[in-house]
Amino acid sequence: MNTDLSRRGFLKLTGAGVAATTIGALGFGEAEAAEIAHVRPFKLTSTSETRNTCPYCSVACGVIIYSKGDLRKGEKADIIHIEGDVDHPTNRGTLCPKGAALKDFVKAPTRLKYPMHRKPGSDKFERVSWDEAFDRIARLMKDDRDANFIAHNEAGVPVNRWTTTGMLAASATTNETAWATFKFAKGLGIAGFDNQARV
Repeated sequence: MNTDLSRRGFLKLTGAGVAATTIGALGFGEAEAAEIAHVRPFKLTSTSETRNTCPYCSVACGVIIYSKGDLRKGEKADIIHIEGDVDHPTNRGTLCPKGAALKDFVKAPTRLKYPMHRKPGSDKFERVSWDEAFDRIARLMKDDRDANFIAHNEAGVPVNRWTTTGMLAASATTNETAWATFKFAKGLGIAGFDNQARV
């Protein structure tokens, strides 16, 4: 074996090896190309597309959710793939690492799907109905507002403030929803109002 290899020859040999490895890794090998050509057209053929907004932050990136199962036939829709929406003006198909992992977020076994309530003194949460949850929230809000509402300040000027309750709203909503949410909070006199974009 000849071990007399010049520096220039070593660099050429290394460069050729890196180029060949890169081409193979990018899927230009014959086996990879054949596999992609066979599988890709069938991946999402029989799925339903639903466009939605990523729930993570205030950027409001568009996503396409692909599911199998026809709800019209009484089947359960099972999400099999989520990707960025290339037609969405905000992200144009790209997603951050959190958005790219949305399928895991949706299918997480710890994901909260129903209203839960932990009674005073209890060490566990119990599932309650939506009606129970809304009634309880409304009752607690009404009681707190009645007890702590500030109609006038020390100078007698009307201020209509409710400072003991705050509201955290979603920032990935439409302008109309955001306007209605803000008007609702301010109509009650809630002074502490923020959204997830600053959290």
